[in-house]
Amino acid sequence: MSEDSSEEAALRVAIIGSGPSGFYAAGQLISALGDEVEVDMYDRLPTPFGLVRAGVAPDHPKIKSVTRVYEKVAASPNFRFFGNVEFGTHVQRHELESHYNAIIYAVGTPSDRSAGVGGEQLEGSWAASDFVGWYNGHPDYEHLEFDLSCERAVVVGNGNVAIDIARMLVLPRDDLAATDIADHALEALTQSKVKEVVILGRRGPGQAAFTNPELRELGELSEADVAVAPEGLDLSDAVLAPDASMTAAKNVEILRDYAAREPHGHQKRIVLRFLASPVSINGSERVESVTVARNELVPGADGKPLAQMTDEVETLEAGLVFSAIGYRGKPLQDVPFDEQSGLIPNESGRVHHDADVLPGHYVVGWIKRGPSGVIGTNKKDAKETVDHLIADYRAGLLPEPTAPHEGGAEAFVLERRPQRVSYDEWLHIDEAEKVRGEPHGRPRIKLTRVEEMLEAIEAKRNN
Repeated sequence: MSEDSSEEAALRVAIIGSGPSGFYAAGQLISALGDEVEVDMYDRLPTPFGLVRAGVAPDHPKIKSVTRVYEKVAASPNFRFFGNVEFGTHVQRHELESHYNAIIYAVGTPSDRSAGVGGEQLEGSWAASDFVGWYNGHPDYEHLEFDLSCERAVVVGNGNVAIDIARMLVLPRDDLAATDIADHALEALTQSKVKEVVILGRRGPGQAAFTNPELRELGELSEADVAVAPEGLDLSDAVLAPDASMTAAKNVEILRDYAAREPHGHQKRIVLRFLASPVSINGSERVESVTVARNELVPGADGKPLAQMTDEVETLEAGLVFSAIGYRGKPLQDVPFDEQSGLIPNESGRVHHDADVLPGHYVVGWIKRGPSGVIGTNKKDAKETVDHLIADYRAGLLPEPTAPHEGGAEAFVLERRPQRVSYDEWLHIDEAEKVRGEPHGRPRIKLTRVEEMLEAIEAKRNN
């Protein structure tokens, strides 16, 4: 959409957040309605693509290539990107309602869930998002410093993020240097003294949330062995719930193979420990050890296995602890929020307020359903929401913009945020990063500070 668009489309939609769910929603709206719709996407960062850029592990370039789909959406004349514009700070809900018939919230779930154990405040105890954002060069985390001088790290959690963290801690420099990992993380991880990473899962292998490819990848590490701790662990089919998925069954098969393997004798290793929960993180000023309790599986009310803590405990020496037990959303200004679930209350994507539908407000992605699934899961999720939005539009249920700025949304945004970043300007950042990486044989070297990104845009303008 050109910046001088007259904005005469019948339906105008604002999307808050530029991750996968936001782009899938934008693409489905434009595909279904064509010139009948105009879509403006807002993001507080100058860079689009959300967790594809800042959450997917750097050594997974094939997963990152999904951005090609989003680039096609961004090329539509019915699409605009307003980066470096924060909802609730630079633009308010009521102001967007004055310009748009509908608002879709696609902000994800950026807060880490707490393990709720003593010692989480100690130096060396980190939330997963801190480490993931740091090695991916997210501007919110680039200033962090991780002390990697210890020999053992503990990761609490049994999902793909836990595996990503463990893998990043043991990958050799040559593997890391071929990726788009942030420069500061590359140097720090190269000097790391970590030799062993223990992944703790409170339930059994049949209940782990790993996907098969992520779990299988651990067995292909070039400089680290993978081991499955045998104590109290039953790798038989009995660990699976009666309605276990094919993914869970395959995970058990992969783990059975790991348990039977002879170690290769690598200097580093990843240890998978199931039926184990942290009781406390110990140390005077920084992490020195983790006390771990052994669990047992008991039938839950629904017949599915539940983890029950026993009196059997042990203490593992460790200098780092990462909590990767899930995420929850953060409240948005003037937007309904359910504190208990950490989500925006909704019914199939229609936002609810006090049990009633909030006309013209919709939600997609993790902030709609919780942090589950893979990137592709967001496509089906977004379609459900978009289908309902279009149905409401056709039924005349969407509100009309209340008092649009005479210059349109573009003029309104520039008034509120002169440093807004358009999609074309994001492409200048993209080009600058690729140019930085080329001499080093890397796909890109990321700009990790917003100021650097804006300078890259200005440099391009002046050329």
